[in-house]
Amino acid sequence: MRLMNKYLLTGVGFTVWILFFDNRDFVTSHFREKGELQKLEESKKYYEQQIAATRQELEQLKSNPAVLEKYARERYLMKRDNEDLFVIRDEGTPAKH
Repeated sequence: MRLMNKYLLTGVGFTVWILFFDNRDFVTSHFREKGELQKLEESKKYYEQQIAATRQELEQLKSNPAVLEKYARERYLMKRDNEDLFVIRDEGTPAKH
């Protein structure tokens, strides 16, 4: 009887330790994973919006030559043969290349 109580107490103690006090305990890990899931869902929503905006921009670039020219001039500093290009930057703004 005494041997059985020692094992029973050890088992109960171990169960309590795992459920409540361990680094990966049941209660804390549940809330941690729920918070991480929420952050991932927000991140997914952000990236889906970015993909939609990029697809729309790509569609405009494919269909409208004026938008393509504006994009090339702004992003890649391209110019026509008979033009001079002057780039003015703020000191705090890093160069895009």
